[in-house]
Amino acid sequence: MMVYTHTDCFLKDNGLNHPERKERLECILESINQINDIKINVLEAPIANMSAISLVHPKKYIEKIFSIIPTEGLVGVENEPYADTLLCSNSKKAILRSCGAGIAAADSLMSKNKRIFCAVRPPGHHAETEKAMGFCFINNIAVTAKYLQNKYKINKIAIIDFDVHHGNGTQEIFYNDESVAYGSIHEFPLFPGTGSENETGVGNIFNAPLKAGIRGKEFLEIFEQKILDPIDKFKPEVILISAGFDAHTRDPLASINLESKDFYEITKKIVDLSKVHSNGRIISFLEGGYDLLALSESIKEHLIALEL
Repeated sequence: MMVYTHTDCFLKDNGLNHPERKERLECILESINQINDIKINVLEAPIANMSAISLVHPKKYIEKIFSIIPTEGLVGVENEPYADTLLCSNSKKAILRSCGAGIAAADSLMSKNKRIFCAVRPPGHHAETEKAMGFCFINNIAVTAKYLQNKYKINKIAIIDFDVHHGNGTQEIFYNDESVAYGSIHEFPLFPGTGSENETGVGNIFNAPLKAGIRGKEFLEIFEQKILDPIDKFKPEVILISAGFDAHTRDPLASINLESKDFYEITKKIVDLSKVHSNGRIISFLEGGYDLLALSESIKEHLIALEL
């Protein structure tokens, strides 16, 4: 297995007590070093180029984001009440490395490597075509999907999102695109407020909103019925995962009660599906997950299952 990351991703500072912090990535890389059952090659993520980014985001949007990066301190890109998507002096490096990880992963996937994880921050699935929000600036997984289609002529891509927050950005980007299926299982109602079952795009959007308090067994049953079954019918050539671990019972930002071992089962089901339609090809992207112990344990479960 390959893991793409970069030290620049540690440099993104969101200020004191912000949940999206560098320690998330530190604990993930420590966990990776503790996995002895599988061979993991950790590689440096490159800087994403504007031609790839512009497959999703207009150049003027990216230039506007980068133009307000401060030389010191923090600058917010949102209005209240969610003014927590922040830029610091090192944000540009981190943003471009996070996106570049997916692009490098796509090239690796199409050469010889079937399972790849992008251990990056900032995350991406809340970023819309021209809107940064929810700690996200560039939609990393969307850029990777478009890059795979543009360079490698992949006709059908599935994006499976098990972050506890709905990936409004990914849904918005592909809402009218029959070549990309997007399936999200998430707590509802919860930030960002999207993700109801009646949001179906052109028959390519599959949402499974969950009530607070749900546990692993019921979660997995709904996941299979509402997300995996329609993705199975879609028959994707490649599967991309928005891997958020904030549905864990320990996570402070939501109220779903998964245990660490449940992320093994979730991932295994995706891997099994990939072997049917996608020649086993999967790229997984870190999204949320804000309790460090839960994140550390869940990442191990995810990567071990990803290697099956």
